[in-house]
Amino acid sequence: MLELKNVTKKYAVIPAVNQISFSIEPGEVAGYLGPNGAGKTTTIKMLAGIMEPTSGGIYYKGKNIKRNLYDYKKIIGYIPENSAIYPHLSAVDYLLLVGRLRNIPENVLAIKIKELMKLFNLSSDMDTAISSYSKGMAQKVLISSALLHYPDILLLDEPLSGLDVTTSLIIKDLVKFLSKEGKTIIYSSHILEVVEKICSRAVIIHEGVIVADDLVQNLRNLMKLPSLEQIFGQLVVREDTEAIARGIVDIVKYKAV
Repeated sequence: MLELKNVTKKYAVIPAVNQISFSIEPGEVAGYLGPNGAGKTTTIKMLAGIMEPTSGGIYYKGKNIKRNLYDYKKIIGYIPENSAIYPHLSAVDYLLLVGRLRNIPENVLAIKIKELMKLFNLSSDMDTAISSYSKGMAQKVLISSALLHYPDILLLDEPLSGLDVTTSLIIKDLVKFLSKEGKTIIYSSHILEVVEKICSRAVIIHEGVIVADDLVQNLRNLMKLPSLEQIFGQLVVREDTEAIARGIVDIVKYKAV
């Protein structure tokens, strides 16, 4: 089990996340939702071991990950919101680098890279520099790198960014298959329809504080609302979105008299 206990992260004196606690069981896909600036990416970075909490702790199988962060990172697969991929490398070179850092045997690594590039339809581009790739192509390489070592914990921060429709469908099915294999998955996204389809549970954060944590179906029943989008709007959205949208249309239609 992966667990956060009273985790707070402050930048200067301002908390980005404030006393958050939740746990995720193996095989569970938890949707982690919130508006921009709510603290989603900060939480994911702490779970990935990239950022340390100001207070509180993160535990895996009952042990604080700080006790052996090196071993914990071995079992993490992380797809960040903004990819820090080396653009001068080819896809093959980048995946070789990642695989060797993960101590994957060379013969196994070569097969994994070749087959992943084929499955992601990148075989003809695998030896060209990533700098020439579209955002979606680079995202496929990033996804491949996160999965190479078959991690026990998968942290997905806007994983569908830049992907075409077909690849997005593949990733949705991939998440379902990995959950059936007992992987612990946190799926952070703004695309509520996707979260609703692939996540059984939703953790909603707003201004650094968790405002809901339950099975999606339970949230629907509790709030008497038919969709996750409406639940999110009720808990988090403070603006009159329809009025703002109408105002935008009025402004772009405006012509000087």
